[in-house]
Amino acid sequence: MKKLSYFPLLGILVSSTTHAQVTVDMARVSCAQYMALSASDSAVFSAWMSGWFNQKSGYVYVDLDAYAKNVANLKSWCASNPSQTVMSGLQRSISR
Repeated sequence: MKKLSYFPLLGILVSSTTHAQVTVDMARVSCAQYMALSASDSAVFSAWMSGWFNQKSGYVYVDLDAYAKNVANLKSWCASNPSQTVMSGLQRSISR
């Protein structure tokens, strides 16, 4: 009977170790890859990159209007520069 009580615990441990982790080097994502994302994936990617990039730049405020404008500007730039990385576009946007 004691052995039967270990089966649920074993099931939890085995199922938690079967999830694969995926690592993505965000600095290498090309504009073509970014533009090919679905609308929902693009929104998540844009929000994540915006938060990460703003934190790196020391900007700690949330401005939804500026965010929407920045995403539109980045997508416009990426449409003209599909072989460039998204990071290049972001860096270009703050170097002006």
